[in-house]
Amino acid sequence: MTDTQPNDLSIIIVSWNVRELLAACLRSIGAAPIRCVAPDGTTTGDGDLRVETIVIDSASGDGSAALVRDTFPWVRLLALDENVGFTRGNNLGLEMAQGRHLLLLNPDTVVHGDAFNRLAAYLDAHPEVGIAGPHVLNADGTTQSTRRRFPTVLTGIFESTWLQGYAPRRLLDRFYVADQPDDGTFEVDWVQGCALIARREVYTQIGGLDTGYVMYSEELDWCRRAKDAGWRVVYLGDAFITHYGGKSADQVQTHRHIYFQQSKLRYYRKFHGRGVALALRLFLLLSYIYQLGLEGLKALLGSRPAMRRARCATYVQVIRALAAGER
Repeated sequence: MTDTQPNDLSIIIVSWNVRELLAACLRSIGAAPIRCVAPDGTTTGDGDLRVETIVIDSASGDGSAALVRDTFPWVRLLALDENVGFTRGNNLGLEMAQGRHLLLLNPDTVVHGDAFNRLAAYLDAHPEVGIAGPHVLNADGTTQSTRRRFPTVLTGIFESTWLQGYAPRRLLDRFYVADQPDDGTFEVDWVQGCALIARREVYTQIGGLDTGYVMYSEELDWCRRAKDAGWRVVYLGDAFITHYGGKSADQVQTHRHIYFQQSKLRYYRKFHGRGVALALRLFLLLSYIYQLGLEGLKALLGSRPAMRRARCATYVQVIRALAAGER
């Protein structure tokens, strides 16, 4: 069957060397109560929501592109010759997308039931909402924390640093929106990008993701710009997606540390000023130098030396990257 009507939803998946997880993700999309629209206009499924799925394969070496091409003909595939990163990959997908709504989805996710329908219907019923995120689950079925309030300067010092265990509870509870129920629907400041839906008008107004972020904080920046432009951001507790978490990033642990901290600094520089970003960079440098010394001492004392040496090597590279300054 050929469908000439416009698409309701474009799903954009940027993938790198996670072939089996990507296959599971696409199977869950195909099983959802939607109508999948292929690149040639033919459709499968009998749902009312017309959905195109775009996969940006970032030069995977595990046969991911061939899998998509051979097994999922309803997917629009862009197989790249280089790894362009999460942010640039999503922007390529956004440029290709034709749907009224745009959904960024990680390849290590599985969609449950009518999650797509609920997300799209919510945006349709609430024209003031520009971005929404679903209820994300861990592999064991527990809730994965993906809803957030904007980070303060104190958040930047404590969150995801060695000081996190010493942070005032109220500070992190506020950041993680712990005062709201997991199954509720409510306004937040931002939602994480493992599964994020935006209406096309937001993309048209504020543009795509900031490519200054290779990975991490790009969705924070996007939601911040959307809210600054007058749009609301909402967490939708009755739309469920499982996220297995960071499987592409797990393959490059050192770069993961570097990109996370560089992205954090870029966000603070953009929205809190260069002085705050400089102070935070100096704090992070001292933190990694402290951790390097601690891990080195433990290695000398014979405490799991191989692991300690690996950590030291990572910390040295992070320190060099932070010392180099702005990206």
